[in-house]
Amino acid sequence: MFELGQLRCFVAVAEELHFRRAAARLNMTQPPLSRQIQMLEHELGFPLFLRSSRAVQLTPAGRVFLDQSRRMLRMAEGAAQEALRVARGETGSVTLGFTAASSYAVLPRLVAMIRKGAPGIELNLRELVTQDQIAALRAGGIDAGLLRPPLAGPDLRAARLEREPLRVALPLGHPLAEEEGVEPAALDGQPLITYPPVEGRYLHDLVHSVLRLGGVTPGRVQHVSQTHSILALVGAGIGFALVPQAAERLRPMDVVLRPLRGTPPLTADLLLAWTEAGNPARDAVLAVVRREWLGLGQIA
Repeated sequence: MFELGQLRCFVAVAEELHFRRAAARLNMTQPPLSRQIQMLEHELGFPLFLRSSRAVQLTPAGRVFLDQSRRMLRMAEGAAQEALRVARGETGSVTLGFTAASSYAVLPRLVAMIRKGAPGIELNLRELVTQDQIAALRAGGIDAGLLRPPLAGPDLRAARLEREPLRVALPLGHPLAEEEGVEPAALDGQPLITYPPVEGRYLHDLVHSVLRLGGVTPGRVQHVSQTHSILALVGAGIGFALVPQAAERLRPMDVVLRPLRGTPPLTADLLLAWTEAGNPARDAVLAVVRREWLGLGQIA
């Protein structure tokens, strides 16, 4: 099989129609150039040039092979340049996981930032709950994820993107809905709609910590995975909820959100997480986020 170096020699001779000039163009002497052409013709099984003491001419087959040789050299150069761009993180593909709640608050801003700062990178999005994102990160199913703490294991890295205060979600018409803020004691004994203890463990534990610190013992507790479903049940008058502030973007018309007074300022963190597995495009995305996201907090 012929080599790219032989094609470059052939194209130079075909364009110069002179072995000495072609050799000078390629920064080589004439004998090695002649040997390259002879080896190429032997490999192909037909002559490329008609040679005489006065002139060098392309054979009909040589003219056809010249067009194909130029095309192959352009393709090889293009492939090398594209591979270099991938290696530098200038192009490539990144799969980003996200939770449903983050898609309303952080995700649009993050996507716009990445498209502006790394326009050559193709961004693929996958909606997954936090635990599924962690599994997908370790399995290579996603390159990075917008998720909630905690992260366990030395293979995971993360940066905090948002720190949201919790808000009390109440149905419109509830007596507490008219207040500027809600005292914890007013919620004692009332039915609670909150996140499940397994798939929503972080927010579940955070909500119960806030209520415990406020001295609140809720009545009947109902567990629902997604924030928008929690708000829908609140609007139906099933109970109250404590949700991250970003839920304001999901809030239906029959629900109000109020600050919770008199409790320590516990907040819900949203992280951008990744593993140490290499992906130059992913690394380029992380560089954009580090550079552009104000208040970014690094977590070991």
